[in-house]
Amino acid sequence: MKILFMGTPDFAVPSLMALIENKYEICGVVTQPDKPKGRGHHLTPPPVKECALSHGISVFQPETLKGGAFMEELKSLNPDIIIVVAYGKILPPYIIEFPKFGCVNVHGSLLPKYRGAAPIQWAVINGEEETGITTMQMDNGLDTGDMLLTLKTKIGENETAGELFDRLSYLGAEALISTLEKIKDGSVERTPQNDEESSYAKMLDKNTGKIDWTKSAKEIFSLIKGTNPYPASHTLYKGEVLKIFTASIGSKTDKKPGEIIGLPDKKIEVACGDGTSLLLCEVQPFGKKRMDTQSFLNGNSVEIGEILL
Repeated sequence: MKILFMGTPDFAVPSLMALIENKYEICGVVTQPDKPKGRGHHLTPPPVKECALSHGISVFQPETLKGGAFMEELKSLNPDIIIVVAYGKILPPYIIEFPKFGCVNVHGSLLPKYRGAAPIQWAVINGEEETGITTMQMDNGLDTGDMLLTLKTKIGENETAGELFDRLSYLGAEALISTLEKIKDGSVERTPQNDEESSYAKMLDKNTGKIDWTKSAKEIFSLIKGTNPYPASHTLYKGEVLKIFTASIGSKTDKKPGEIIGLPDKKIEVACGDGTSLLLCEVQPFGKKRMDTQSFLNGNSVEIGEILL
């Protein structure tokens, strides 16, 4: 079975490595173009490109797939199946319909819930207790194809989106190999998705992390976990943005939402809208590095009764 792999970020690397380690024939890797990063804006290759080149696999980085732009390369490679893991662009029909076994996507949620670009983060933000990986036979819709295999996992009580992202990348590799084995031996079963159970997990931006202190402590706690490491939850303290990376649920309070009500154990305790407090444990003041709240308190005169906005 000749495989063309399409993927870009760290999340896709374990799946590519699983194909390599299991001796699958990989005819090429398609990934996003190198992008400028850092203060120097140096062109940086995607993680999948680095992985592929280190194993002697040909890499293709088309600027666009539209209008049949990749058709000649596709014909030359002639894959039996295309594996797609967080490639980052919608595939046009001519690619989806080309291989004998079609295109199989490794998706970071329990479909049909959380279709879209950020399923892992939104599962955490929304306080889900369980998530997983779904392998899917791609069609022309947005994550609407038939489901092939599902692997479930519990979300840890304090697990951040970043931590879950890493863990699901390896679960995705496991699901991919199991799916390919089933395709090879003809035992794979296709299960149509129920569109009525679907939701859209839109891309996160900086506004996603804005904390509304009138919400419950649990909701804010989930937002902090789900936006860690990016874009990070944030609030205003003395007119400047204060990012919050880790926190814990506190105790009952009758103070107004956003009010600093205590500094127990070098933590900043803030009242939330449900009459429960939240303890801030790790923050990042504007223009400075991440730090624990003890370090923040050592350099700032935080007073009980101040309001976070």
